[in-house]
Amino acid sequence: MQNDNKNTLMFIVSAFAILIGYQFFILGPQQKKAEAELRAKKIAEEKMVATQPGLVMGPDGKPAPLTLSRDAAKALSPRLVVDTPALSGSISLKGGRIDDLYLKRYAETIAKGSPPVELFRPEGAEHAWFADFGWAGANLPGLPDSRTIWTAAPGQVLRPTTPVVMTYDNGQGLVFTRTISVDAQAMFTVADSVRNQGGQTLSLAPYATVQRQGIPATLGKTGIVHEGAIGVFGSADGKGHDLKQSKYQKWKKDHPLETFTSKGGWTGITDKYWLAAVIPDQSQDVTAQYRVTQSGPVDIYDVNFVGPAKVLAPGQTLTQNTRLFAGAKTVPLLRSYEYGGQPPAWWKFWDAKAPQIARFDDAVDWGMFRFFTRPIFNIMEIFYKMVGNFGVAILLLTVVLKLVLYPMADKSYESMAKMKKIAPEVEKLKVKFKDDPAKQQQEMMALYGKEKINPMMGCLPMLIQIPVFYSLYKVLTVTIEMRHAPFFGWIQDLSARDPSTFMNLFGLIPWDPATAPLIGTFLAGPLHIGVWPLLYGFTMWLTTSMNPPAADPVQQKIFQFFPIIFTFTLSQFSVGLVIYWCWSNVLTILQQYIIMRRYKVENPIDKIIARFQGKTATAT
Repeated sequence: MQNDNKNTLMFIVSAFAILIGYQFFILGPQQKKAEAELRAKKIAEEKMVATQPGLVMGPDGKPAPLTLSRDAAKALSPRLVVDTPALSGSISLKGGRIDDLYLKRYAETIAKGSPPVELFRPEGAEHAWFADFGWAGANLPGLPDSRTIWTAAPGQVLRPTTPVVMTYDNGQGLVFTRTISVDAQAMFTVADSVRNQGGQTLSLAPYATVQRQGIPATLGKTGIVHEGAIGVFGSADGKGHDLKQSKYQKWKKDHPLETFTSKGGWTGITDKYWLAAVIPDQSQDVTAQYRVTQSGPVDIYDVNFVGPAKVLAPGQTLTQNTRLFAGAKTVPLLRSYEYGGQPPAWWKFWDAKAPQIARFDDAVDWGMFRFFTRPIFNIMEIFYKMVGNFGVAILLLTVVLKLVLYPMADKSYESMAKMKKIAPEVEKLKVKFKDDPAKQQQEMMALYGKEKINPMMGCLPMLIQIPVFYSLYKVLTVTIEMRHAPFFGWIQDLSARDPSTFMNLFGLIPWDPATAPLIGTFLAGPLHIGVWPLLYGFTMWLTTSMNPPAADPVQQKIFQFFPIIFTFTLSQFSVGLVIYWCWSNVLTILQQYIIMRRYKVENPIDKIIARFQGKTATAT
C-alpha cells in the first residue's frame, strides 16, 4: 500500500514536470516565434500603407485588399446612412455598393452592451463582405465600376419610408441612376436605370454580385452546417428549381468556377445564421456563377448573376430591379419573402401558394432529411410560441417525438429487457459449448425461441429512430432561434456550451480556470465540464447499464467507457443540444425501467434505491 502511494506521487510529480517542460521548451518558443512573425507582418503592412494607400500589391501583380481598420476602410468613400428598425450602416458612393451593415436585433454576445452583429464590411478591411450591382457590355467605355464616385444629394438617409438616389454621368452619353429602397426587415431593392443620350445604339446586361474577400478562420469548419455559396436555380420551363451549395473549402479546392443557367431563382453567400443573397427578376433568364479567385494572399469568394443583354437605343432608358436580402435566416421571415407576404400554413399542403422567390427558406440548411427537419422545426416553433422558452420547447418536442416513436421503441426495449433477463443462461451456453461454435449458436437460437425473443427487434426499431433524432439535432444546430435563447438558472444562451465547470465547483469558488498559469487553456478547454454534461454522462451510464451486456468482454469494457468519453466530448457542444440528449435519455430510462419491471428484470435503478434503503435489490 505504501509503495502504491509512492508510485502515485511519483507519477503526479513526473507528469507535472513533463507538462512544465513542454510549456517552457516547446510551446513557449513557438509562441514567441509566432508573436515575432506577427509583429514583422504588421510592420511590413504599415510600410505598405504609407506607400500605397488603400491597396497592397499581391505576388501576382494584382491589387489585393489591404487589411485596414474597419473605420479607415469606411472613410475611403463618401457615404449615405442606412437606418432601419433592423439594420444600421451606410452605402458607399464609391462604386455605389452596399458594404456596411449591422444587424440591430442581434448582439455579438449575451453580455450587456454587446455590439450588434456585423454583416457587411467595406473593401480594404479584413474579411470584406459586400454586394455590388451594375451594367456590363462589350467595348463600352465609361461604365460605372468599383472605382466610380456616384453623386447624391447630401443628407439622404435610407429608411423604409425614404429611398436614396444617386447618379453618375459618364460624359460619353450615358447617365446612370440608382435608387435603393429597403423594407423594415432585411430586403433591399436596387433599381438601376441607364439613359442613352448619345447617338449610338448600345447593348447592356445587368449584373449583381455578393463578394467576400477572405473569410474568418472560424467559418467552414463544421461538417453539419453549410457555410459558403448557395443558390436556387430554375429550369427554363419554370417547372423545377434546384438547390446548389458549395462549402468554402470544397468551393475553393474542387469548384473554383461553376456556372448555372436559370430562370429567376437567387444566389448568395451564407454563414450559419446570416445570409446575403441577390435576387433577379423571377421571370428573367440569368447566368449565375460561383467563383473563387486569388488576389495576393486573399481568396476572393464571389457569387453573381448576369441578366440577358438589352438593346438601348438613343433617347431610351433601361431599368433593372434587383433585390438583396441581407440579414438573419429566421424561417418565418424567409417564408414571408418566399410567398410575398403571409405564407400558407405549413400543414395546409393542399392550399399551397405559388412562391415569388423559389425555395427561399432553403437558405436554412435543412440537410438530407429535410422531410423530417422541416416538420420538426414547425412543431417546435408552435411550442415556442406557446411557452415562450426555447429550452422548454425542446423538452416538449422531445416528448412528442418519443410518443410518436413509442410503439417501435417499446418493441426494442422489450426485446432488450428479455435479452438481459436470459443473459446468465446465454453465458452458461457459451462456457458449455465454447469449443463448438455451431452447437453454441444452435442452442442459443433454441433459447431465443423458447423465450420468444427476436434478437433483431432490439436493433431494427432503434435504426428507424436514428434519422428522426438526427433531424432534431440538425434543427437545433442550424436554426437561429436557439442562438442567445435563455433556459433557466445559469443557462442564458442555449447555443453556447454550459458555462459552469467542476473546476471551480460550478461557480462556488470565485475563480476562472482559464487564468491558471501554464494549464489555463487546458482547464478552460477539454476539462471545462459543466452540470449538464455531467448529468448527460450519468443518464448515459444508466441507459448503458440497463441494456443487455455485449457478447464480447472487450466490447463490454469499451461500452463502459462510453459515458466518460461522451461526457468530455459533449461538454464542448451547445448546452441546448446537451439538454435535449439528457432529457431524451431520461425518457428512455423511464420507458426501459417500466418494461424491465414488467418482465421482472434486475435493473440499476432498483439497485440504487435498494442501496440507499440498505436492502438487496430483487426483480419484482
